[in-house]
Amino acid sequence: METVQFGKIKEQSYTMKESLRALKTNIQFCGDDVKTILITSAIPNEGKSTVAMDLARSLTESGKRVLLIDTDMRKSVFVGRLRATTTTGGEIHGLSHYLSGQKRLEEVLYGTEIPRLFMIFAGPAVPNPTEILEKKYFEELLRFGREHFNYIILDCAPVGAAIDAAVVAKHCDGAIVVIAQGMASGRLILSVKKQLEASGVRILGAVLNKVKKKKSSYDGGYYGGYYGSYYGSYYGRGDSRKG
Repeated sequence: METVQFGKIKEQSYTMKESLRALKTNIQFCGDDVKTILITSAIPNEGKSTVAMDLARSLTESGKRVLLIDTDMRKSVFVGRLRATTTTGGEIHGLSHYLSGQKRLEEVLYGTEIPRLFMIFAGPAVPNPTEILEKKYFEELLRFGREHFNYIILDCAPVGAAIDAAVVAKHCDGAIVVIAQGMASGRLILSVKKQLEASGVRILGAVLNKVKKKKSSYDGGYYGGYYGSYYGSYYGRGDSRKG
C-alpha cells in the first residue's frame, strides 16, 4: 500500500473544530453499529466533500482508524483540492479502476500523512458510475472496510444531480445530508430525504454548511463566518426527526 501526501490542507478555525466535535459526538451517540456513513447533498457545491474530509480527520483525532472513500466518480475534487501526490511520484489509482476490474484493492488503497486516515480516491471519471457501483466489487470493498476500520466515510454525488448516492446508501449504516445555507430549496431537500429513505438507509441528520453568523455584541466581529471559498461553519444534528 502506497502513501499519499497533501500539498494543501486548510487549517481549521476554533469554531469549525467545535462544530466538528459536536458532529462527531452526535454520530458516536447513534450507536456502535453505525460504521459506514454516507455524506451527500442536494446539489453541487454545498461542501459535502469538505465535510467528509474534516469529519474523517476529526474521527482519527479520537484514535479511530478511518477509511474515506470518494464515490463521486462524476466530479471528484479530492486529488486536485488536496494536491495529493504519491510518495513515489506514481499515478494515483482510484475507485473506478477497482470497480472496473483494472486494479486490485491494495493498489487503490492509500495511507495518508494524517495518522489513522486511509483513502480511496474516485479515479478517472466514468460514463456509467451507477452501473459499476452495483457490481460485487463494491460490496467486497465495504466488507473489507468494516473488518479493518472503525469508520468508513463515503463522499457521494449530490442526490439531486444523480442517483449514485441512493445506490450507495443501501449498503450504509447511516447518511448525513450537507445543506449549504441559501442554496437548495426546501422542496428539493425534502425530495433528497425521501430518496434516501426509499433506499432503506437511516438518515442520521443534516449538516448546515456555509453559515455566515451574525455579528457578536461582545467582540464586534463575526463569529464563525465563511472559511475560504468552500469551507464554512457547520453544525451537525444527530436526530433526523427534527427536520
